[in-house]
Amino acid sequence: MKQLSRILVVGLLVIGFNTIQAQDSNNPWQVSFGVNAIDVYPTNDQDAAYPVGGLFDEYFNANDHWNILPSISYVSVSKFVGDGFSVGVRGSLNRISKLGDLTVDDLSHYAVDGTIKYNILKNTKIDPFVEFGGGYTWVDEIGAGTVNGGIGANFWFNDNIGVTLQTQYKHAFEDYGVKHFQHLAGVSIRFGGTDTDGDGIYDKDDACPEVAGLEAFNGCPDSDGDGIEDGKDSCPNEAGSKEMNGCPDSDGDGIADKDDACPNEAGTAALGGCPDSDGDGVADKDDACPSEAGPAENKGCPWPDTDGDGVLDKDDQCPDLAGTVANNGCPEVTEEVQKQLNEYARTILFDTGKSSLKTESVSVFVDIIKILNEYPNAKFTVEGHTDSVGSASLNQKLSESRANSVRDFLIKEGIAADRLTAIGYGEDKPIATNNTRAGRAQNRRVEINLIK
Repeated sequence: MKQLSRILVVGLLVIGFNTIQAQDSNNPWQVSFGVNAIDVYPTNDQDAAYPVGGLFDEYFNANDHWNILPSISYVSVSKFVGDGFSVGVRGSLNRISKLGDLTVDDLSHYAVDGTIKYNILKNTKIDPFVEFGGGYTWVDEIGAGTVNGGIGANFWFNDNIGVTLQTQYKHAFEDYGVKHFQHLAGVSIRFGGTDTDGDGIYDKDDACPEVAGLEAFNGCPDSDGDGIEDGKDSCPNEAGSKEMNGCPDSDGDGIADKDDACPNEAGTAALGGCPDSDGDGVADKDDACPSEAGPAENKGCPWPDTDGDGVLDKDDQCPDLAGTVANNGCPEVTEEVQKQLNEYARTILFDTGKSSLKTESVSVFVDIIKILNEYPNAKFTVEGHTDSVGSASLNQKLSESRANSVRDFLIKEGIAADRLTAIGYGEDKPIATNNTRAGRAQNRRVEINLIK
């Protein structure tokens, strides 16, 4: 039996110290020291030398039964190994003068115990636990192995300092061993946790272990102090609101400054946070006419209608001349204008049998050009006609030549070439009889007709 008890104690100690490296946690180490009391009375063991009372009879009779050494009389070291369990070792000493109701000479008492402790509650100020294990006890150099079981509680003032109160029953294996209670009260110190960034939150529980932070954010920082941790803050260096994911919104338009093209002027999301005073869909900053609605193509300004004809300049082929919608904003050549134009054209004179213009025709060209300029988008045919005197082929060539002479003169005087087409009809389109001098004179003519 003596060998069994020694093997048990050694085994517990070996398990404790081997497991002690198994896991690192916040403050995994606990050192306790204080006083212990040995109570031999209430064991009710028929094999005991002094069988008296029930197991817990006079359990709190400290005055008559407790042996206390008025100094630090125990030291223990334990290591958290996970899931609420800790293992460790404890050494204690005492002087026995009360053996139950008997008074004896001071007997020396020494004990070394291996412990396995289970903390019932996790991360609380009041930290109850149960403990079991085994050890070896010497009373006046007579040793006996024990198996131990007890309860206790730590009362933590902060993460590291607390008070421990504990009681345990120690059952001796050897017949001559003294079965007894041991009560302990002392100061406990927890340590060994790592806090790399020094923010008071151990790395194990620190979501940002290398950056000092706040407990409220599991050790992560809130650089701008807006109550939103940096990792969830879209603007970690500028205080903002939760609605804006930690970003400021200076103009209160619901668009964070970082996304707002006009951070100091309330605007709309559609325009990147910029205002649109005239509601034309063009932001004021890009609107050349911010107080007058207009299309984006015209920089937010309304299209002008310079000539007031109801056709906007952008669609008006004659923006400076009033016209009609049907004629793209240009004036239309009326029958009256057409008639006037040809009255002028028929007075154009040529040298006899030639296409060269007579000098006296210049004045009539002034009137013709004036009419053509009033209708800048209208296109005309310059038509040459002859009488029937002479051969038809010669008359055809002469009519074409005279039509081109008139066209060339008009182009020279500023009429766009693409507005004029020259055509010769020879003697094919008479407007009077060729049998009289007066009729032939009418047939020798130039007409300027609108191309419809």
